[in-house]
Amino acid sequence: MAVEHDMMAAPKVGRPTRVLIVMSPYYAAISAQQVAGAKAAIEAAGASHETILVPGALEIPTAIKLAATYFDAFVALGCVVRGETTHYETVCNDSSRGLTLLGLEGLCIGNGILTVETMAQAEVRAETAGQNKGGGAAEAALHLLAIKRRFTKPAKGHIAPTSEHILMAGKPEKGTA
Repeated sequence: MAVEHDMMAAPKVGRPTRVLIVMSPYYAAISAQQVAGAKAAIEAAGASHETILVPGALEIPTAIKLAATYFDAFVALGCVVRGETTHYETVCNDSSRGLTLLGLEGLCIGNGILTVETMAQAEVRAETAGQNKGGGAAEAALHLLAIKRRFTKPAKGHIAPTSEHILMAGKPEKGTA
């Protein structure tokens, strides 16, 4: 039996939105596909993007934290392929945990770090014509941003007063003269 997945409609942004793609290029061909998918999804949503590179998946959460005040949303991209040691578990768990903790702080992050057994699995997941996990991570970040914008109260002073609450110099108030 084939498994069907329900997919949310691709998000659209209604105001200027800056997205940072943080990518580990350890597996260059996989990373290139992931970035292509992420960029296409971000542009289709009407947002702008910038890409930075970090040495490995473990550095992605730190890079996001360092850039947190400059961007609205983040896309974490990389690939971890199981090897012969337990380093795979450390990298997968710690990078994921770091991203989750940042998300709980209010950052909007799409996690596109692939954790796979083989390069063949990575290729299927990275291809823009295939599973397009880079594009999916970008859309996830933008969906989270939409939720954040919906539930975040504007800071005081960001709402313009109506004209009836504005006194202009030289303009008498009603009932005075």
